Amino acid sequence: MSHGAEPDPQRAEAPPGPPGSTLADTVLERLTLLYPTAADPVRARSAAAYMKHVQPFLGIPTPRRRALSRSVLEGTPRPDERDCAAIALRCWALPEREYRYFAADYLRRHVARCSSGFVPVLRRLVTTEPWWDTVDTLAAHVAGPLVAADPELRRTMDEWIEDDDLWIARTALLHQLRFKEATDAHRLFAYCLRRADHPDFFIRKAIGWCLREYAKTAPQAVRNFVDGARDRLAPLSVREATKHLR
Repeated sequence: MSHGAEPDPQRAEAPPGPPGSTLADTVLERLTLLYPTAADPVRARSAAAYMKHVQPFLGIPTPRRRALSRSVLEGTPRPDERDCAAIALRCWALPEREYRYFAADYLRRHVARCSSGFVPVLRRLVTTEPWWDTVDTLAAHVAGPLVAADPELRRTMDEWIEDDDLWIARTALLHQLRFKEATDAHRLFAYCLRRADHPDFFIRKAIGWCLREYAKTAPQAVRNFVDGARDRLAPLSVREATKHLR
């Protein structure tokens, strides 16, 4: 898929900004009040370096961050899709990475409240300061459940696997990561072959990862696929795919 002369339809549909949401107002007020109280500048520098300085960090350890998140959400109602979009987009607009972790966890918890109409928001989240820490959660726990709930979205994944943006393609590769017996094996294997010659580590690793995960459900199918495609798959992808196969 080219992003040259032709506009990307998913990008064209992306909202100009977060929608209005009273719930988001409440959540963001509490969140931006509580999270900074646990900031640790030393840990923040270490975390930013580990994540290749994709974004600044507050430096909050994960257990502490999740405890604060529970306080932020105490007594709040269940969101609708508009609330989910507002909370995610507003968290994504904040400087520090932990706010995105909050949003990703929130979407993971409430993805059943969202429909195919959430896809333009999802695309924006995946492509804004992307790195594996946020993209992989969004792929397996947001994109995957959306596709499972609305099989028409498989066509969107068919478009995403062709995308020039490696994180969009990685999302397509990983969206079935938790499908187990419900995995569309034909689509999974086709995606792996389609991007088998991609030069980037994160695509090659994702190919191996999604195959390794499906091998827990269908080891012989994965073994047969890897054996037949070994000359096309990168050595990294083969190693990852067969790590637990005998």
